[in-house]
Amino acid sequence: MKTKVAATERKARARKIIARLKREYPDATCALHHRSALELVVATILSAQCTDARVNMVTPHLFAKYRTAADYAAADPRVLEKEIQSTGFFRNKTKSIIGMAQALVERHGGEVPQTMEELTALPGVGRKTANVILGTWFRKNEGVVVDTHVHRLSRLLGLTRQDDPVKIEQDLMEIVPRDDWTWFSHTLIQHGRAVCIARRPRCADCVLNRLSTSTPSSVSRRRAQRASSPTVCAA
Repeated sequence: MKTKVAATERKARARKIIARLKREYPDATCALHHRSALELVVATILSAQCTDARVNMVTPHLFAKYRTAADYAAADPRVLEKEIQSTGFFRNKTKSIIGMAQALVERHGGEVPQTMEELTALPGVGRKTANVILGTWFRKNEGVVVDTHVHRLSRLLGLTRQDDPVKIEQDLMEIVPRDDWTWFSHTLIQHGRAVCIARRPRCADCVLNRLSTSTPSSVSRRRAQRASSPTVCAA
């Protein structure tokens, strides 16, 4: 019974949060620049442990040079490593990109597949990357992207108590309407970068900081007592 009540409360809480965020970020979308599914796969692989801004500085040259999966599949690893070096972990990323492209050529006629199973079978493509591709390019809401911002904010907002990304995704899929899964991820990422910044949150500018709630969620007792009224986040 307690579990059902908690899920109901989290769902009601999510509705309030989503309503506020939709007014603030109605058109939130992926920050990685791309013009095709293949470009988005490559950019998402490069974004691991790297800022989207840095990736967007690297990809224009990359996308101009490598236009098809076959181009990446035939790339010289040493050359590609130098081209993406500034994104970090460039050797592993080079291996992933070339391996992914070779798999596309061998299994999918050079085209990016449109199912979770097929995408996650590609080298360098995990569930998070697959969610980005499916939701952003193919407009298929198969899951919720849980990056560092979504991980942090979903806990601050009391939408989950989990720390494992897989379990956080499961919690969010339970309380966020499916049609909003992709938008919700992009919105939390954008909000986390622009307003709810980890080390210097701009609480005065946050559309959520005055939203009242019936439960203190994960807010610490000390902060809850200090607040004049219940708030959404603990920042």
